[in-house]
Amino acid sequence: MNVLKTGLLLSALTALLIFIGSLMGGSQGAVIAFAIALAINFVSYWFSDKIVLAMYRAKPLSEAEAPQVYRAVREIATRDQIPMPKLYWVATKTPNAFATGRSPKRAAVAVTSGLLEIMTEEELKGVLAHELSHVKNRDTLVMTIAAAIAGAIMMLARMAQWSLWMGGGRSRGDSNRSSAALQLVAMLLIAILAPLAAMLIQMAISRTREYGADDTGARLAGTPHGLASALEKLHQAARDYPLPNANPATAHLFIVNPLTAGALMNLFSTHPPVAERVRRLRAMRL
Repeated sequence: MNVLKTGLLLSALTALLIFIGSLMGGSQGAVIAFAIALAINFVSYWFSDKIVLAMYRAKPLSEAEAPQVYRAVREIATRDQIPMPKLYWVATKTPNAFATGRSPKRAAVAVTSGLLEIMTEEELKGVLAHELSHVKNRDTLVMTIAAAIAGAIMMLARMAQWSLWMGGGRSRGDSNRSSAALQLVAMLLIAILAPLAAMLIQMAISRTREYGADDTGARLAGTPHGLASALEKLHQAARDYPLPNANPATAHLFIVNPLTAGALMNLFSTHPPVAERVRRLRAMRL
């Protein structure tokens, strides 16, 4: 059911991009928007992992540096018969982790130095099992594509805003006033509603995949308690030590949202409420 829901939401996001393109430029605009969607999918498929790792200056993690990470990942990967991912670390005291890569064979899992400092072995295993669940279910590719398409929609919305600001839609003569008025309304709707619609669809995709990764991760780890405890620690630590230079475009990749926000913005977070995630985990019976 989650796979079907995610597919429908991705289709809706792509359709929204093409629809906005048609409103801004007719059939030619729709074709251009479709080409943008194809280009986004191509870049996301082949280069998303390299882009994200470079963005956070992730360095390869050797087994000598973190034997507990290799031990946990190797145990989970062997048990579930998935390839051993490449492991990286990010030098920051903010505890967090993320996975990226287009497939299980091309996956990478990154942990922060802060994560290794505060997690018990059971909690660390739960976090890594969560990230390996994303790898196994190809969530990393799905959510990266969703974020890229949403970003393209935001870009078109900004173009519409600039067009309105610069006087787009004006025309001379009564014969063109009706057409200009319709164009003005369309641009106004794009500028206001398109970013909201894109954000809501992306949020729905990400939240669906996060709940699924929590469930699968608990089963891979053999217990939900380590992941539940880890999420509680990570939630508090994200408030105390926000991740420096966190990019909203990649926030969905992390196990907990690295961005700090007020209660209102939390309603539009790409992550489900941590309290609800913990409640579901605590209620699990394996």
